[in-house]
Amino acid sequence: MNQTTNTILMIRPVAFRMNEQTAVNNYYQKVLDGLTPETVNTKAQLEFDVFVEKLKNVGINVIVVDDTLNPDTPDSIFPNNWISFHENADVALYPMFAPNRRLERREEILDLLEEKGFLIENIVDYTDAELDGYYLEGTGSLLLDRANEKAYCALSPRADEELFIEFCEDFDMEPILFEAFQTVNGERKQIYHTNVMMTLGETFAVICADCIDDKKERKMVLDHLKKDKKEIILITEDQVNNFAGNMLEVRGEHDKRYLIMSSAAFQSLTNKQIEILQNHAQIIHSSLDTIEACGGGSARCMMAEIFLPKN
Repeated sequence: MNQTTNTILMIRPVAFRMNEQTAVNNYYQKVLDGLTPETVNTKAQLEFDVFVEKLKNVGINVIVVDDTLNPDTPDSIFPNNWISFHENADVALYPMFAPNRRLERREEILDLLEEKGFLIENIVDYTDAELDGYYLEGTGSLLLDRANEKAYCALSPRADEELFIEFCEDFDMEPILFEAFQTVNGERKQIYHTNVMMTLGETFAVICADCIDDKKERKMVLDHLKKDKKEIILITEDQVNNFAGNMLEVRGEHDKRYLIMSSAAFQSLTNKQIEILQNHAQIIHSSLDTIEACGGGSARCMMAEIFLPKN
């Protein structure tokens, strides 16, 4: 299976703001003082549009869908949490922690992809777990090493162990389970999404090993990456706070590999880290300051990879 794709789905926001329902365990979110909701949304739209343009300019196939004002979905800009698309023509739908994020699931997006010639044969629907208070937020919770048939998951209020195991059984993946933490006001708290502290590329992995407090778990995760011959680029917790773990490798024109991140993430990296990463893929970064501050998510969260076969 391929680890990277040329095609991504992105949702253009219409009412983006800080989501009070997700802020309870996403410690990266902030209220931007002095800005009206309209201003925040306008800034987010501008960041989104510039970002999309940069991706399209290098031949990445970006399918942009406009969000709707009704229902109210302030986090719709992060579609990778509610849906994932797979090479076997499966689509997975995920249970979401915040009630207002469950409204992001839109059937017409699947219709649109089918109109564009993508094949969808089977929908694997985990959303009933919401009724029992269990969640697994897509490729935010799951880091998929598709090529090596492994899935990495940091347990959190948004990533349930049993659901994760069920996903791995359904998609024939080896589960790699651990806990990851960040320091919030002097306390160690679980990181809400795995993709904040870890990125998997074809030939490399970016990871904040310091977030995995349990030494055995840390060694186990690093051993898996080494066994699969990934070059490991270690980042610090401070870099995680600047979204340096939230990157995505995609393919552009002539199958060229690109590593997508925000400008805040890029600026937090050392020259040495940049040099190592550039050996694997060309870096593209874009300013996502408003989206990161209010949404608590970054570049990777904004892109839902499409691996579906074409008709």
